[in-house]
Amino acid sequence: MNRRRFLLNLAGGAAAAQRVPARPNVVLILADDLGWGDLSINGCADIRTPHIDGIATKGVRFLQSYSNAPECSPTRCGLLTGRYQHRVGGLECAIGVNNIGRYDEAAWLQKRGELGLPSTEATMSSILKASGYDTACFGKWHLGYLERFQPSRHGFDEFLGILGGGADYFLHDEQNEGKGQKQMFHNGERVDRKGYTTDLFADAAIEWLQRPRQRPFFLYLPFNAPHTPIQAREDYDPQTGTAPHRQGDRRTFGKMVEWMDRRIGDVLSQLDRMRASENTIVIFASDNGADPNGRNTPFRGLKSSLWEGGIRAPLHIRWPQRLRPGRETTQVALTMDILPTLLGAIGARQPSGVTFDGRNLMKIMDGSGQPFERTLYWRYRRGNVTRRAVRHGNWKYVADTDETALHDLAADPKETSNLLARNPRIAEDLRRRLARWEEEVLSPRLRDFPRQPAPIA
Repeated sequence: MNRRRFLLNLAGGAAAAQRVPARPNVVLILADDLGWGDLSINGCADIRTPHIDGIATKGVRFLQSYSNAPECSPTRCGLLTGRYQHRVGGLECAIGVNNIGRYDEAAWLQKRGELGLPSTEATMSSILKASGYDTACFGKWHLGYLERFQPSRHGFDEFLGILGGGADYFLHDEQNEGKGQKQMFHNGERVDRKGYTTDLFADAAIEWLQRPRQRPFFLYLPFNAPHTPIQAREDYDPQTGTAPHRQGDRRTFGKMVEWMDRRIGDVLSQLDRMRASENTIVIFASDNGADPNGRNTPFRGLKSSLWEGGIRAPLHIRWPQRLRPGRETTQVALTMDILPTLLGAIGARQPSGVTFDGRNLMKIMDGSGQPFERTLYWRYRRGNVTRRAVRHGNWKYVADTDETALHDLAADPKETSNLLARNPRIAEDLRRRLARWEEEVLSPRLRDFPRQPAPIA
């Protein structure tokens, strides 16, 4: 072979190599207790969220997206496993301060040292790590206090954050029973860091992104904002080392959301500086609807309820290399869809023996597929309260503590008209679906538990 032909072959090989697309990076951003009506793009007039909105306008915005649950821990379980959290057991409501199980099954598991997400579960982080990704988590974990449940056991190379549900933004101690106990951890070790948690997590994420690497990366950035306590960065008092807690103060709440949005913008700017934005899948979601500090406008209900306001949650996904900007879809989506969608995007195989409840929505996002009807289920438990809901097509049945209702979400997304009395056959069909689902998702960890939740109303 002469030199000219050799060079041509070499150039052709290089060009062919360049035509093989690199696996996309993934940045998954999760807000905490952010309501549907707390984003500018959803009509919020008193809070500005240009960077969060920009993820939608530069990608895909889901108009009918839901969280797996109306509280923290169960949604995070569904997010990382791609399955209904009920299959894990004990995570149907938020884990309480200092590792407290807040309903009978969770308390039973806690006494056995089993309250949390077991490392035997295939998770987004462990699957992506096994697929050759660098992995990191900076923020709120809330899937178990014990070492055996912490992020390092789920495939994260690095973790900085809080293990529980919420903490003072400056002192980093949990509130109520956990007051005074620092809850900031770095790779399993308790640490004393100075700063506002939103800044600590964003700064850690940016520093991690700046490190040289040869592999694609998965960054999980679950902010604790704007979860209580309601504290603005600007209100820091050097004498106390913290800021006042302003429960119910909408202005302070808005400052928290806007600062989180600004720091999200800083993370996205880092991707730009790295020239990584084109081939990075950026996902923004909230773990549930807002508590009384936020707004779920136009929907009914708050965090911890199964009315639309408690479980409608923003979902924005951008991937410039693959997704056309400005797309909106009416496809009904749930938090647990994110994992199978990501695996479809990066070409990774579903782990052997694992069946996802979530669906791969890539064809919906890139426009090659059409929205399809689904049947989705929710069950939330705390203390003696059990709440259930099922959405089948546009019909939604809710069995709450003090109310049972049937709604046509196509005609009445605000759930103002109870159609139960006029549609008994539809209601009975949905009740039966719920009963079959509850039996099907029973966790193996709970088969020895002495009693199960009360029958469906």
